[in-house]
Amino acid sequence: MTDIRSRVSPKEWQARVDLAAAYRLVADFGWDDLVFTHISARVPGPAPHFLINPYGWLFEEITASSLVKVDLDGRKVMESPNEINPAGFTIHSAIHAARPDAHCVMHTHSLNGVAVSAQKNGVLPVSQQSTLVLASLAYHDYEGIALRDDEKPRLVADFGDKTFLMLRNHGLLTVGASAADAFLAMYVFEAACTIQVRAQSGGGELVPVNPQIVAGVQQAASAVTRGLGGQLAWPGLLRRLDRLDVSYKT
Repeated sequence: MTDIRSRVSPKEWQARVDLAAAYRLVADFGWDDLVFTHISARVPGPAPHFLINPYGWLFEEITASSLVKVDLDGRKVMESPNEINPAGFTIHSAIHAARPDAHCVMHTHSLNGVAVSAQKNGVLPVSQQSTLVLASLAYHDYEGIALRDDEKPRLVADFGDKTFLMLRNHGLLTVGASAADAFLAMYVFEAACTIQVRAQSGGGELVPVNPQIVAGVQQAASAVTRGLGGQLAWPGLLRRLDRLDVSYKT
């Protein structure tokens, strides 16, 4: 493969490394779905360009160099032997266009996430993790496989300025100012769904968190992460990949 690193800015290369790491971490945590779903990241700079996975590659195979740079229409803006899945970029392009703060958009089809997305009441306030999600959660009803541009305005309107989006009967989506932030949000989202499914499987009556606690959790969450979001956990997560001898930085 052509030496991508020598052809891009240091900031873009770092964005590529971080995004590739996010793909590898999603695979390592078991949230991937073969070659389906995507994580996209805005390329630093004035141009509305984005990085996304090459179609047909498993998440565990993604490297910084293999990522494809596209515009908001999903057209390649840098030569690459790899193609992307246009349908997969439909959701991502809509959010990137509407949300300048969403530098990274992460979407998964995890089993627990899809299970909760199919429940009428969605995320229930039954865990500490769920309160973090409920502080900034939106829902979007299922309209079939995301192929149509006319769905974009409805998705954007439903999402608003939230961090967590539950795509009904479909999966989970998070956004962040960085790959680290989007990943941390997805970790919490996935944990909330997993805990809920396990709690429900016990068959007993669930104890909900006091609504006043849920209402005040956003400020508390900021204090716990020291205002750093995913950046607090990111170095440790990268060390996890290094211990696994994962070569995502190439």
